[in-house]
Amino acid sequence: MTRGAKRKTTHKDEAFKEPTQPIEENEKNEPSQSAEGSKDEQRKPAEKNYIELNEPAPEEPSTKVDEEPNKKAAKGRAKRTKTSKPEAEEEYFPDKRNLEDLWQQVFPVGTEWDQLDMVYQYNWNFSNLEDAFEEGGLLYNQKVYLFGCTEPQLVSFQGQGKVTMIPVVVAVVSPFPPSDKIGIKSVQRETEEILPMKQMKMDWVPYIPLENRDSQVERLKSQIFILSCMQRRAGLKHLKLERVKKFEYCLPYFYQPLQEDEFEQSTVVQILFPIDPKPVFCEFDWELDELEEFTDKLIEEEELSADQKDAFKDFLKEKVREAKKANREAREARRKALEEMSSETKAAFENMKFYKFYPVSTPDTPDVSGVKAPFINRYYGKAHKVL
Repeated sequence: MTRGAKRKTTHKDEAFKEPTQPIEENEKNEPSQSAEGSKDEQRKPAEKNYIELNEPAPEEPSTKVDEEPNKKAAKGRAKRTKTSKPEAEEEYFPDKRNLEDLWQQVFPVGTEWDQLDMVYQYNWNFSNLEDAFEEGGLLYNQKVYLFGCTEPQLVSFQGQGKVTMIPVVVAVVSPFPPSDKIGIKSVQRETEEILPMKQMKMDWVPYIPLENRDSQVERLKSQIFILSCMQRRAGLKHLKLERVKKFEYCLPYFYQPLQEDEFEQSTVVQILFPIDPKPVFCEFDWELDELEEFTDKLIEEEELSADQKDAFKDFLKEKVREAKKANREAREARRKALEEMSSETKAAFENMKFYKFYPVSTPDTPDVSGVKAPFINRYYGKAHKVL
């Protein structure tokens, strides 16, 4: 063969030719099992070794609490008896009665402002008043107007005698308000005034029972009306003393046109003669007393000085004339009112009833059963029934 000549490749030579390049590519592209195994061995060497030796692998450290001790502890706790603490007895609060605060809502007319706290120092019980509105009671299904007052009385409480301001509630059964006026009169005042209620911030307002407090007032057909006062104690400091005292001399006014008022036929006049150092208080009956004799007796008792005799007589005569004139005017007004009165109104006055309620006896309040009286005031006279 000539040097440099190219040797001809035979099929045998092709058969023994090593596939160098494809193998290298396969090795690059497809990693062998041994390579994979080596990586796995690096990741989990202990697992593989123990699997090959058929030996149990050691337990990996666990953060969980062993179940077996827990079960035993649970069984132990289940068997342990718990000592129960004695339960505290539930405090019982009785439900409020539907009319429980009725007597408190009624304004105690004529009570001195600084004595109101004495009225409410006890938890007075007026269940007799509440029961009167129940079926079968005196006031059941009736239109009723209520006003309050107070009576200072010496009563016994817890073995001791004490002057107590006793609250009283007067119920007037009437189809219309008994009066829209207030009388202002006291021993200290020379004259009597009859004023509209609203001038003294008083008026008849509907009472809403507890179970109806969430309802609209205008939708309720109230049968109970109470005399209420809008004057607040906090505002008294802005009033003049004379105005404040007027509230303390107030009396619920009532005029009964069907019968002659006892004051229309009275011949007695109250006298307050203003002199220094001490005014003269007395009563003079123009039918029974003689003026000269009456005056001399006052001088004898040193109630009046001799140099004031003539001035006192003139003062007394003037008061008698005023009283006689007032009586005549009252009789004329009553006669005129009767003439103009309708038959329905006349029937209402004839059937009008007054009931006077005192608080019932309880262990927490003074017993007032021994001081009950039917007299209401100079205008209403006596109650038809005292409860």
